[in-house]
Amino acid sequence: MDGTLVLGDAASGGHMALPGAAALLVALKRRGIPFRVFTNGTAKPPAAYAASLRAAGLDVTDAELMTPASSAAAWFLARGIRRVRVLGREGVQQPLREAGLDVVQPGAKAEGVEAVFTGWYREFTFPDLEAACRDIWAGALATTASNVPFFAAQGGRAIGASFAINAMIRSLTGKRAKVLGKPSRAALRCALTLMGLPMAAEKALVVIGDDPALEMRMANAAGALSIGVTSGLNDAGTFTALTPADAAHVVLPGLPPLLELLSRCS
Repeated sequence: MDGTLVLGDAASGGHMALPGAAALLVALKRRGIPFRVFTNGTAKPPAAYAASLRAAGLDVTDAELMTPASSAAAWFLARGIRRVRVLGREGVQQPLREAGLDVVQPGAKAEGVEAVFTGWYREFTFPDLEAACRDIWAGALATTASNVPFFAAQGGRAIGASFAINAMIRSLTGKRAKVLGKPSRAALRCALTLMGLPMAAEKALVVIGDDPALEMRMANAAGALSIGVTSGLNDAGTFTALTPADAAHVVLPGLPPLLELLSRCS
């Protein structure tokens, strides 16, 4: 989403569509090609992000937008985890509650917490840190929506809240948070499921993004086609100076060349 289809502000407010974004989504829908707009942000629930994209002129339904909280909910349920302390507000919590999980508030006293899940949470406090660490010391899993320090925003890069929170928790517990958003395989497989595709379709996917450590790494690990765009955080030189795990199969200056290629296909 950010740096590929749109640019948002650092506080995760409104969005501005990037060139070719609206036309590309229209072209995909006309051809019946399923897609998911996958943001690693959790400042808002998926439906709120979708509404923001529609306000920016993009034809995106609520169901076509997913966040790491979407894939986290599926991951927790698959492992029988039901009680999760969430370090985050509604954007992080809502998809978990809708999946039937017992969501424990950031600093609330609670027993039997099975996992701690960190997301966008700029209201983070010391009591929140203490509660999360106590859960992990008692055996709860450390998990996170994202663990990248920056994301693309209007005016440059913005700091990822969960990265900073994860660093504090790890320094005290020694536990590295398991990433359940991009670039995890769990996130990619959740996208497949939401598109109604079988797991065997991984290698037929095209993953487009601006961050080699997220979209390219996720695509390459699954054998999918990775397309890097330089409309976000990174320039072409960055994409070409990477290890095979993070290098894009194709690097484009933005979406218009992809749209032109798609228009040539019958």
